[in-house]
Amino acid sequence: MSDESKDKPQHSTFHGASDHTQPASIGFPLPVPPPGLTIAHSPSPAPPARLTAGQPPFPAPPQQPFPPSYAHDPQAAPGYAPVVERRPETPPSLPCCGLGIGWVLFIIGFFLAAIPWYVGVFFLLCARVDQREKPGLVACTVAAALSAIAAIIGGATS
Repeated sequence: MSDESKDKPQHSTFHGASDHTQPASIGFPLPVPPPGLTIAHSPSPAPPARLTAGQPPFPAPPQQPFPPSYAHDPQAAPGYAPVVERRPETPPSLPCCGLGIGWVLFIIGFFLAAIPWYVGVFFLLCARVDQREKPGLVACTVAAALSAIAAIIGGATS
């Protein structure tokens, strides 16, 4: 290397020129310490270089006395209202001993010549029913369709 190359500033991709100063970042806020952090809890004891020696790095937050906390009581965060816990709301039970109208009509249809199955089809198609009732009413619809097919085939053969 010659003496000329030592005097020239070295430029590279990662390092700027040695005489270049960083522009002031406009539009970006300066970082602020979290609330409640005091100088004693500061992670870095040395103040930043841009502050004067007598100036603290940030003003200490006002100290507010906290109410006494007890380990056995549930504690809410300061500033938040306590949450009232209630039992979860359960839907009302289904009629007919909790089975629902659909399943009762399905079971009775075996003993009353499939007529309750057609009543179940009417309920499914024409009435507003609970979602929990629909499987029994669909079973009535399938049973009514199968009984109608069986009646048609049985009547045609005799």
